[in-house]
Amino acid sequence: MASLSEEEENYVRLALLLKGRISTYLSTLNTKYKPQHSFGLKKKRIINQAQWNLLIPRNGVPDSKTFDVTLMICLIRNLTSINPPINGFDSLPQTRETTPGPDLARIKHYRNELAHHDSNTIDTTYFNTAWRDISDAEIMLRGLKAKTMLRGLKAEIILRRLKAKIMLRGLKAEIMLRGFKAKIMLRGLKA
Repeated sequence: MASLSEEEENYVRLALLLKGRISTYLSTLNTKYKPQHSFGLKKKRIINQAQWNLLIPRNGVPDSKTFDVTLMICLIRNLTSINPPINGFDSLPQTRETTPGPDLARIKHYRNELAHHDSNTIDTTYFNTAWRDISDAEIMLRGLKAKTMLRGLKAEIILRRLKAKIMLRGLKAEIMLRGFKAKIMLRGLKA
């Protein structure tokens, strides 16, 4: 199995950060959601049928863990008193905006960028900017516990990259050693 390039790893890591870590916060924020609150959203066509099916499932018990970032942001912007960013929830907020509304908009922005990205690679500069923005937003939303978790996740990424490089160097050294042994054996046979 071929190893991933750094740009492919960036894509995977960003996807995992957005899916695994951020949706946890959004799920806890959304625990106060009551199904009856969404009837007006359906009537006004703010939510679509697929979203409605998640909000009002056949078994009658909505599970916020099945809600994607877009649906949660929709619920938050329409059913809570969280203040929106200066330019609204549909664009990347300015860096000086650090309240929950802009932080949620940042998460939504990067999630949408990733969802509509046309390749499975992300250059390191964009990755570092996105990672910083998302991490800062998560720390503001979830507190210092998130900072520790994010540092651990970033350190794990760096450690995995170093291990892969060391393994690759070791493999190259082993190949070179086998080549030298083969040459020595050939010289011995010729003598």
